[in-house]
Amino acid sequence: MAKPRLYFILGLSTLDWYRRILLLLLSASTVKYLPGFQGPLPFHLETGYVGVGESENVQLFYYFVKSERNPEKDPLLLWLTGGPGCSGWSALVYEIGPLNYKIEPYNGSLPTLVLNQYSWTKVSNIIFVDSPVTTGFSYAKTSLAYDQLGDFNQVRYLLQFIKKWLINHTEFISNPLYIAGDSYSGIIVPPLVQQISNGIKEGSIPPLDLKGYILGNPVTDRSNDNTYQILFGRGMALISDEIYQLLEKSCGGEYKNISPNNTMCLKAFEAYQKCISGINQAHILEPHCAFASPKPQNIIKGRSLNQYSEVFLHSDPLPQFGCREYDQLLSRYWANDFHVREALHTRKGSIGEWRRCSDEVQNHYKYEVFSSFQYHAKLSAQGYRSLIYSGDHDMMVPYLETQAWIKSLNYSIVDDWRPWIVQGQVAG
Repeated sequence: MAKPRLYFILGLSTLDWYRRILLLLLSASTVKYLPGFQGPLPFHLETGYVGVGESENVQLFYYFVKSERNPEKDPLLLWLTGGPGCSGWSALVYEIGPLNYKIEPYNGSLPTLVLNQYSWTKVSNIIFVDSPVTTGFSYAKTSLAYDQLGDFNQVRYLLQFIKKWLINHTEFISNPLYIAGDSYSGIIVPPLVQQISNGIKEGSIPPLDLKGYILGNPVTDRSNDNTYQILFGRGMALISDEIYQLLEKSCGGEYKNISPNNTMCLKAFEAYQKCISGINQAHILEPHCAFASPKPQNIIKGRSLNQYSEVFLHSDPLPQFGCREYDQLLSRYWANDFHVREALHTRKGSIGEWRRCSDEVQNHYKYEVFSSFQYHAKLSAQGYRSLIYSGDHDMMVPYLETQAWIKSLNYSIVDDWRPWIVQGQVAG
């Protein structure tokens, strides 16, 4: 039997050793062309997997776009899409990334991609990650994946993710680092930032230049039980003053566990729900879209579908054109195309059908953090920068709720409330 050999090589730092080992474990590929986009991509796109957890059982998929301005010095953002269970591709193509879909009626051909002139990648490097596991193209090597879904594990795995990614991309270690996201990410980002901060104090490898975090319409306190939604509904004239006053008088501000004996409160709450039942609460000015026939397979003429798209074409009905849901459906057609998966260098057989947001994640997810407010308070006291922005037509996470917890930090106002201008017009 051959004797085991021990090799000792001089001249490599600890970080170099980590990087050499990780190069054997991480998967990263440059993407120069994407199906649906005409010509080569005019920006640098990298996709890949980072293994986290025990034995790297969890494989988190990511999209990395370099800044179009000065990637060597511009900030590095780790972007988490909400849900939980919504893919990083959703943010890349519908929110802050360099691409959009051309919104047009689906005719069976691959949806077209066009450039987004307002992309945040004009001034920053962004990693869009599919988190938690089983989101987007992320997967687990064993069947234990659903047991690992939850707030605490998501924070733990994302901390491992950013460390390993930076060890494998040492050229970005000195860039200012921000953690960012929206919606349910308001629960995940603050504790993740706190964990990174704790690691910095303990001399973590690699050394991270953490500057702060960014959150849009963030879920912060999950125990607010409709209070701010009702206030928002009154302010936007979605309910009458009479219904609001009856709610206030009979429910006493408690809407989560209404006693069946409190008939007045139940009656008022039913009247409130009836008023908002036809409202799109994600954006109250947009249509509240019902799914419509015909089903997708009935509108596809003469096209040979690949093995992935066949899965969902025989299930859900098609949303109406002109609805946000219709726009989002284009990503489902696109990401389930065989040629798209090849271009993105996804691992064959790692997942079945791709969905923008995973119902399976939400069905198995452990909601363990009820409020992230304490993290905001601690991080702001530590001097980390934060940008919190809200849309004023979101009823699911109303700006009133965000405004309330920010005010409760009791900081003095440096710059008074004022209009901000876009193209000569007041935009907010």
